[in-house]
Amino acid sequence: MKSDNTIRETLSTYMQKHNLGFTQFSRISDVNAGTLSRMLQGTKPISLRQLESITSAMRLPEDFLFDSYVEECFAFSPSMRRIRPFIFRCAELNRLDCIERIVHRLLEDLSHTSVLFDVAEALFASDHRQAAALIYTQVSEAERFQHSERLAICRYRLFELSLGDDLEENLRSAVLFEPYVSRLDEADQLDALKELIDVMVTAHKWKKVDELAVEMLRIATIQYERPSTERKSNHPFYFYILYGWLARSTVCEELQDFDGALSYISRYGQGESWIREKDEEARRYIHRFAEWASANTYLYRVLSGQADALEEYADFVASRPDEIFYALGYMVKAANRFDFDIDHILDRFSAYIPSIEMEGKYGPYNNSVVKEKLARFYSDLGVYRFRRGHSNAINLIMDGLHLSININSVRNVANCLTLTLSEIHREWANKDVEKKFKKLSREVIQLL
Repeated sequence: MKSDNTIRETLSTYMQKHNLGFTQFSRISDVNAGTLSRMLQGTKPISLRQLESITSAMRLPEDFLFDSYVEECFAFSPSMRRIRPFIFRCAELNRLDCIERIVHRLLEDLSHTSVLFDVAEALFASDHRQAAALIYTQVSEAERFQHSERLAICRYRLFELSLGDDLEENLRSAVLFEPYVSRLDEADQLDALKELIDVMVTAHKWKKVDELAVEMLRIATIQYERPSTERKSNHPFYFYILYGWLARSTVCEELQDFDGALSYISRYGQGESWIREKDEEARRYIHRFAEWASANTYLYRVLSGQADALEEYADFVASRPDEIFYALGYMVKAANRFDFDIDHILDRFSAYIPSIEMEGKYGPYNNSVVKEKLARFYSDLGVYRFRRGHSNAINLIMDGLHLSININSVRNVANCLTLTLSEIHREWANKDVEKKFKKLSREVIQLL
């Protein structure tokens, strides 16, 4: 809610209307009478606590005087001791308009850039995402001609804050941010490279994934042997080495270079042979990557067309519930490619086949990665079911197309339309399905 009057005018009018003197209003507001007098005379700036007290005493909405307080922040010499808590309160009440006005005024003097950056970092740490993004944007604009680490961090934070379910938008954000990675501290570089890799994986940009993984391996290996930064990354340095080899293995897998993929398995699957740390965290990471190495050994055999590996892969993941859905996706993919019969495996793990209502809730994975895999799983399973005469095949493909549109996955939309629907366009299950497909087709046209 906005007020056209200044704080002093609003307070003076209220006191006159209710016939209140300074002493009487002091009792109901808990603000010293002398302080109230100096406030009204305009000789004393108003603190946020005092603003909240007099607003409450006048029984006004909490943010009623916020617009006026923006001007109050600059009526005297600007003080971050008053401005900083006000920015946080605005963030809590979603008054981004007030934050924007304050930041714009402060950045008329570029000496405020550093302190505003610190405020943005504090907002980011306390999960006030929109407020932090607003300040990062304005600070990065003020610093756009500087080749500074602060500018790089602003761009990095804006990249992180932009990530969501829209895969194409994630890719655009990644492309905009990537040139700033080298300006970050080495610890931040590693975290940034991992996030970029995750985005490029969902976009199926395998050449770029490999380039980023190579750079991650280079930096992480140097830092692990001789750290040159005191800043902590989100994970130990050895984690990024393991992750880099896993990413390179995934690239080979997607390019159907399974010998190459297997060669990297020994790198990330045998961390105990070179990781020096012996604490619980190191043991946990070593075990996790060793598990993935074992699973992927079976997987690459399956994707190479070895039918006998299907049962071994199924038995392996049976005791690892978080991996079952992902393993099913790969087995369905292989079944379509090599005409495997996996009905018994699908029956065995039927409880782990997710419904579209449960999207994004499977295992400790990035949500966009989950949804991208889920969309592909539906369409692949639809093809498998269709080839075996199942009546619900078309509905599975419709679900895959629907989710692909929701996450703006152009690649998966194309797969649904060209690799799957081309097989069943003459086999409409009923008029409702045909109607649904036509509706989704219109959405596809808007997407593209």
